[in-house]
Amino acid sequence: MNIEGLAAIVTGGASGLGAATARALAARGARVTLFDLNEEEGVKLAADIGGLFQRVNVTDEDSVNAGLDAAEAAHGTARIAVNCAGVAPAIKAVGREFVPHPIDSFRKAVEINLTGTFLIASRFAARLQQAEAIGEERGVIVNTASVAAFDGQIGQAAYAASKGGVVGLTLPLAREFAQSLIRVVTIAPGIFWTPMLAGLPQAAQDSLGKQVPHPSRLGKPEEYAMLVESIIANPMLNGETIRLDGAIRMAPK
Repeated sequence: MNIEGLAAIVTGGASGLGAATARALAARGARVTLFDLNEEEGVKLAADIGGLFQRVNVTDEDSVNAGLDAAEAAHGTARIAVNCAGVAPAIKAVGREFVPHPIDSFRKAVEINLTGTFLIASRFAARLQQAEAIGEERGVIVNTASVAAFDGQIGQAAYAASKGGVVGLTLPLAREFAQSLIRVVTIAPGIFWTPMLAGLPQAAQDSLGKQVPHPSRLGKPEEYAMLVESIIANPMLNGETIRLDGAIRMAPK
């Protein structure tokens, strides 16, 4: 699909991978709506790229529907949805003094990373299925998993389980939505520089980067956005999870 002139939605769009994606799509001529809970940064970025910000909780169906309504009213039927909203808890299943993982934290990771992805994808697709096709396509959904879905480390049980669920969603959704000419692709990033890592000391960030075989550094959000653009442009990319990780395979801890 040619991005220019299309309406796009990016969840988690106020920062990190989502912000880089929103900037890249807007630079290619898309009309972008950002979904996020960070209103201050979201409004600022939306103004910067000539887009729209909507305060949306991706785990709440009413909030998602309201955001989709506002996006459609402003930009027309969205053809592109990129799911970047997520959290990355680091908690052992059984911690010190035999204290188990707080179940609320586990549920939160699954709700945001997995249920939120499904809510956006399904509600987005329901609207898009009613739109006219553009050539051989109607639109594209890009989800975000993680290499933790395959190489989950100690302390990543909740995160890895939620991202593994996103990987598991990919093919069934792609097969179902194929009849509506909507593609579904997932990106599984490795160690990328995001606000989640920004609080670490520079030495710690450098150490993480050196674990990547090549290039031996943290991934750049712009490199994630480049892959999103490639997925949108290439009609044969469908039903697959693509690792974007510099060939890293995570150690147990």
